[in-house]
Amino acid sequence: MPLARTADLIATAYREGSGILACNVIMLEHAEAIVAGAEHVGRPVILQLSENAVRFHYGRLQPIAAAASAVAAAAAIDVAVHLDHVEDEQLLRACAGTGVSSVMFDASALDYSGNVAATKAAAQWAHQEGLFLEAELGEVGGKDGAHAPGVRTDPDEAAEFVAATGVDALAVAVGSSHAMSQRNAALDLELVKRLRAAISVPLVLHGSSGVADTDLGKAVEAGLTKINVGTLLNVRFTDAVRAYLAADPQVNDPRRYLSPARDAIAETVATLITAIHG
Repeated sequence: MPLARTADLIATAYREGSGILACNVIMLEHAEAIVAGAEHVGRPVILQLSENAVRFHYGRLQPIAAAASAVAAAAAIDVAVHLDHVEDEQLLRACAGTGVSSVMFDASALDYSGNVAATKAAAQWAHQEGLFLEAELGEVGGKDGAHAPGVRTDPDEAAEFVAATGVDALAVAVGSSHAMSQRNAALDLELVKRLRAAISVPLVLHGSSGVADTDLGKAVEAGLTKINVGTLLNVRFTDAVRAYLAADPQVNDPRRYLSPARDAIAETVATLITAIHG
């Protein structure tokens, strides 16, 4: 399939009232596994490269973006490539022409007026380049601290923020938290409904690894569209590597233990996509 565009995949899910899974890619094996899982259930998926992942690759976006784009273009289903949690404006501008069709620009650490100004400028630049821009309002914890009810996204402020910045999607704080290895987050589904009613752009859930499968389905029903997952995939990947090495401590061919680890991610992705589609 030709490389898909994030804007088109999200627009379809938003129009249908369904969800689309967006999965973090760190290495080539992540991209291959995510696509394999999506192909298994015949649904589109978004491959996400975070600023942290780019930093892991010596700060070079182009090689890993090219790899993810190649895997996406070779898939039997629609796959888009997204650049996630970008705070560095140089990295934001480096994504043009890489196969990346969307960016999540994260200025949520700034105060409200600073977030609006920085996000508006990022959105104007992105739109000039034909890119879809996601932003965040409220604070999804786990990167800089624990999530607290007081930083959840306010619907009225969200409507004002979207109108002021011109963003194409909004990541909202509704009870999830980044980097959770236990799936016990309690989402505020009533808040999700209020946010969906208040603003006219798709809502994004970050920190979805801490949310149970059944609750992800309920979250989509309540009004969330893009569901981001990262930590859960790494937990399953690492568990599979540990199990293989424990069973065969003499192994020295990484293909031996990366293969079941890749399969573990694919299985998890297939399960998650099925969960958000009911």
